[in-house]
Amino acid sequence: MTITHGTTRPPGRTDARRPSRSALTAARRSARERLPHYWFAHRLLLVLSGQRPVHSLLGHADGAAYDELVRWAPLAPLRPGPTLLHVGCSAPGQGVVEAYARVRSGERTRALAFRLEQAATLRWRCVAVELDITRQL
Repeated sequence: MTITHGTTRPPGRTDARRPSRSALTAARRSARERLPHYWFAHRLLLVLSGQRPVHSLLGHADGAAYDELVRWAPLAPLRPGPTLLHVGCSAPGQGVVEAYARVRSGERTRALAFRLEQAATLRWRCVAVELDITRQL
């Protein structure tokens, strides 16, 4: 058995190749998109652009938040062809995430804000949602 020092390749590998940057970036992106605030921001974007029906969020939004989505969805305020630019969040307490998203919609950049709370079943549910055009609707 030969022991090599100073290499990062796995045992038995004879070439010096490393995973490509694009493979590493894709793996990080995949892990990030499974986070609850990224997942919900993406689903919210699909509903508010008219690509998905509002009832696709029925089990993921409660009370007033769902009522707001029902009111906004028929207007499809994020048309045409929205792009999710950035999602950020803070965790003010255990089982609570307050998140925001920047969205490019046509020539404008829009803002979304929402609050997710973790239920006893460990499912995340949106309890509040705001859109930058709330006053215009």
